[in-house]
Amino acid sequence: MPRAFLAAALAVASVLFAGSCSDKPQGSTRVLVIGAAAPQMRDLAAGPLAAPDAVLMANAAQGLVRFDATGQIVPGLAERWNVSDDGLTYIFRIATTNWPDGKKVTAQQVARILKRLVATSSNDPLKDTLGAVGDIVAMTDRVVDIELRAPRPNLLEILAQPEFAIARDGAGTGPFAVAGGTAAGGDLRLVREQAADGDEEGTARREEVLLGGANIVQAINTFGGGKADIVLGGTFADLPYPLSRKQTAQALQFDPASGLFGLVPVRSGGLLDNVEVRQLLSQAIDRGALVDALHVPGLAARATLLEPNLDGMPTVAQPAWFGTVLSDRRSAIAATAARLLPTGDPKPTLRVFLPEGPGARMLLNRLTADWGAVGILVEPAPDLKSADLALVDEVAPSTSAAWFLRRFRCDQVPVCDAAADQLLDAARQTAVPAQRYALLGQAAAAMDNAQLFIPLAAPVRWSLVAERVTGFAGNRYARHTLTDLEQRLNPGGN
Repeated sequence: MPRAFLAAALAVASVLFAGSCSDKPQGSTRVLVIGAAAPQMRDLAAGPLAAPDAVLMANAAQGLVRFDATGQIVPGLAERWNVSDDGLTYIFRIATTNWPDGKKVTAQQVARILKRLVATSSNDPLKDTLGAVGDIVAMTDRVVDIELRAPRPNLLEILAQPEFAIARDGAGTGPFAVAGGTAAGGDLRLVREQAADGDEEGTARREEVLLGGANIVQAINTFGGGKADIVLGGTFADLPYPLSRKQTAQALQFDPASGLFGLVPVRSGGLLDNVEVRQLLSQAIDRGALVDALHVPGLAARATLLEPNLDGMPTVAQPAWFGTVLSDRRSAIAATAARLLPTGDPKPTLRVFLPEGPGARMLLNRLTADWGAVGILVEPAPDLKSADLALVDEVAPSTSAAWFLRRFRCDQVPVCDAAADQLLDAARQTAVPAQRYALLGQAAAAMDNAQLFIPLAAPVRWSLVAERVTGFAGNRYARHTLTDLEQRLNPGGN
């Protein structure tokens, strides 16, 4: 274990001996989500979800479809669906079910809720991913028709996200129901009852989950004391906490998460307006040392905006310099820095906005050393307004390359490429999949050449899982159903 990482782990270990929360009732599964507040049902059109709220929405207000433990699409509110041969029409048949107040769920209600989430006035953070939706119509009381302007093979992945959960008056249709009152410690009591498999008499099988939010220290203490079965929502920023204790380190499970983890300029008019400076910054980072320090199995350094194995996209080619170890590139990097950067004092300074946590401090130290070697001072920014660069740490909601690229359009970031935007617009408008993928590939190349984003690796997402929980699995979306947690997974999935 590298010394810097070991020091960080030992430092945080000293604060992990506070008292933990009350015992969980016998027979229930207690799940804590790292976050500032307890989970609540939210208006999805109002804005982004906190991690505890996202877990609650996904499990108490499912979408038309939802994810199983392994990230596969399974029925949610819709019991089945069909896709037209041209990929432009998705027809969902709504299961016969009721809202918690006993009123029938109708396709008209579902269509109205979804249309509100994708409306211009909506602040749902994923509404842009459904830009190809032409209309959402209730065909009958139980049939919803989603019409697309162009094929989108990842539509179901988007609809399974908690940002498109179907909720009405602060309530959803499951798979869990929120029981009245709260459990000890302020946890929500979630209950799911269903007929036992193979039981002709329909004997109900009951699952009970206690769902709560906790800060990282509370979550680690509670799990380490045996009073929680699962902790969700871990990121790179707080990873040193569970690694600092043997019991929690042994319970770590990592998602093979897909998405963006890197730095983006958040202001124009300075040093970062120069594309060569942005390229220099990217080339100067010792990504290998950063990845090694994080101790995440399978995590690989990355120097391109897109990752491998996205829908329809060819193999992603890393830049030529990426294949040469940093020590062999230092002289060329130093020469470029001498040409681009002002000499003398004061040295150029970049302020970087990062989340709180020992993992983030580790990243800041890495940038300080690597950019300091080329003559740039690095300082932490107290807020986004005072920063030059900010961290992007986001899990992709689908396997579409468009999500990765549209994050860096000119209406989203101050340092951009108008030509890449035109390629993205053309890709959204074309109805020919091959042409769409070609245009996305050209946009990706333009953004990489312009170094609009400084990639580091894939996002890190971790959970703590007790030994008795056999139905938990990691997946690329880092979304975790609370169903069947104590049922052993089949080799092929849930």
